[in-house]
Amino acid sequence: MQHLLQWPRTTTQAWTDAVASVTGLADARPAPRLAPTPRATVSREGTASLYRFVRPATAPASPATPLLLVPSMINRWYVLDLRPGASLVEALVDAGIDTWCLDWGVPEDEDRYLSWTDVLDRLRRMVRRVRRETGADKVAILGYCMGGTLSAIHTALHPRDVAALVNLAGPIDFSKAGMLGRMVERRWFDADAIADAGSVSPDQMQAGFVALRPTLDIAKYVGMPELMADPAAMLAFRALDTWASDNIPFPGEAYRTYIKDLYQANGLIQRTHRVRDRLVDLSKITCPTAAVVASRDTICPSEAACALLDQVGTRDTTTLRVAGGHVGAVVGTRAARDMYPALIAWLAARL
Repeated sequence: MQHLLQWPRTTTQAWTDAVASVTGLADARPAPRLAPTPRATVSREGTASLYRFVRPATAPASPATPLLLVPSMINRWYVLDLRPGASLVEALVDAGIDTWCLDWGVPEDEDRYLSWTDVLDRLRRMVRRVRRETGADKVAILGYCMGGTLSAIHTALHPRDVAALVNLAGPIDFSKAGMLGRMVERRWFDADAIADAGSVSPDQMQAGFVALRPTLDIAKYVGMPELMADPAAMLAFRALDTWASDNIPFPGEAYRTYIKDLYQANGLIQRTHRVRDRLVDLSKITCPTAAVVASRDTICPSEAACALLDQVGTRDTTTLRVAGGHVGAVVGTRAARDMYPALIAWLAARL
C-alpha cells in the first residue's frame, strides 16, 4: 500500500526528468533558489533553530515590535521563503519588519517522545529569546497551518507577551476541519495505535493529503509538457514541488495529543484542552488578531481558521480572504500581489 501511495510522485518525477532529457533541458534548466532571504541563526535547541532575517539597507526603519513566524511542524519552514518573488519573508523584510522564524527542524528517532507540551515550551522559549535579543516588551506572532494553532494556544497562555497575532490558515475549530477531520474521527481512527509505533513518518502523513486530491499528481503529469514550454512556470513548479516533497516526521507523542485533543475532541472550542494543567482559554487573547483564509483551502477550511476571531477577547479582529488553496495562497502569484501587501498593512498599523 505504501508503494502505491508513492507511485504518482515517483511517476511525476520520472516524467519530468524524461521530458527534460529529451528536450536537452536536463542540464540547462536552472535549479530553483530556495529560501533566498539572508538570515542568521540566533539559537539552536535540539533539532530546532531560530532565524533572524537580514533587512536590506534600502528597507524602511524597523518597527519596535519584532515578528516571529511559526510554521507547521510537519512541513519545512521555507514555504514562507520559497523563492524570489514568492516569499512572504522577503516581502516582510523589504517592508522593514524585523522578521524572525522558528524552524522546528527534522525530528530524529528519539524525538518520538517529544510531547505537545514540549513543543509549546519550545515555542515559549523562542519567543522569550526574540524579546531578549531585541529588547522588545512584546512579540507579534504569525503562525501558518499547524503553526497557527500552536501560536493561538501560546498567545492564550501568555497574552502579555504578544502584541499581535496572525493565524494564517491554521485550524482552530476542528469540527469544521473538512475531510481531514472526517478521516481521523474517533469512530474509526486510533491515534494511540499510530503514536505507540513511534514518530509518524512522512509517507504516513502524505497519505492523508493525497487522499484529499488523489488525482493531483496525475494532473501534474498531464500538464508537464505545457510547463516545459514556460521556463518561469517550470521554475516555480520545481520550487514548490521540491518543498512539497521535503516532508518530515511528526513526533509520536505530540501527534497523539494533536489528533485526540484537537481533531477528535475539538478541545479549543470545547474549552477542554490543557497544557501543564492550564486550561487553554482563547478569550484570554486580547491583542489584535487576524485570520488569513484561502478560498479553496481543503486542509484548513476558512470556517476552521476564522473560528479564532469568535473566541478571542479583543474587538480588533480582521479576516483577510485570499484566493487559492492552502499552499497557493502563501506562494502563488496572487499572494505577492494581494495577500502580502494586505498583511503588511495590517501589521504595520499594529506594530
